[in-house]
Amino acid sequence: MDEAEEIKRRMLQQMQQQIEEQQRQQAEEQIIAAQKKALLRHILTAEARGRLERIRMAKPGDAEYVENQLIHLYQMGRIREKIDDEKFKILLKHLMPKKRDIKIRRV
Repeated sequence: MDEAEEIKRRMLQQMQQQIEEQQRQQAEEQIIAAQKKALLRHILTAEARGRLERIRMAKPGDAEYVENQLIHLYQMGRIREKIDDEKFKILLKHLMPKKRDIKIRRV
């Protein structure tokens, strides 16, 4: 009986450690997301942020990529003023990968 109790205690302790680790990771992710959001507010005008949110609804991965690129450009000092919607459109054309045309030929 004593050995079974020891195994239960170890498993419970391991589960508690896993839960604590998950909570810590979630808290870190929330902090990073809040910092990202604040920085994007500083970089983009309201219209440009709205465009980014619409992109996020359609293609979350692309929006994440664009956000990371914007933050990187800002950190490098390449962005010195707020980006309005027109500049953001131009920037998107440069940041987004080129779409490939798919042509179907019938024989």
